[in-house]
Amino acid sequence: MHLVPADQAHRHPIDEHRVCEAIEAIGEPTDVEQWAGRFALLADPGRLRLLRAIAACPQISVTDLAIAAGMNDTAVSQALRLLRVAGAVAGRKDGRVMRYRISDETISALLAQTQPSPEPARA
Repeated sequence: MHLVPADQAHRHPIDEHRVCEAIEAIGEPTDVEQWAGRFALLADPGRLRLLRAIAACPQISVTDLAIAAGMNDTAVSQALRLLRVAGAVAGRKDGRVMRYRISDETISALLAQTQPSPEPARA
């Protein structure tokens, strides 16, 4: 039971080998926190709509995002601020217009999994 933390050493496992495998699979606490943070970004329906729109249309403007997501510009700006701070998106100034793209490749891969399946062709 070489991976069991000292504060859990008093407990009696049923299968010591599985305990060590599970601890190893969980990984480092900082890694778990990073993944939880990514999932938290995706857990909000408004942010998920924005991220899906940005993934589909890189360099989309805030106004266009608001229209596509059915949100007001202020709510979109607030969500984008949070997404920028988290490193999920990056903005680029184009004159007076801010354009956004996905900047976290892991988020991009997760978003690809959320895309709806194409409808099968009807005969």
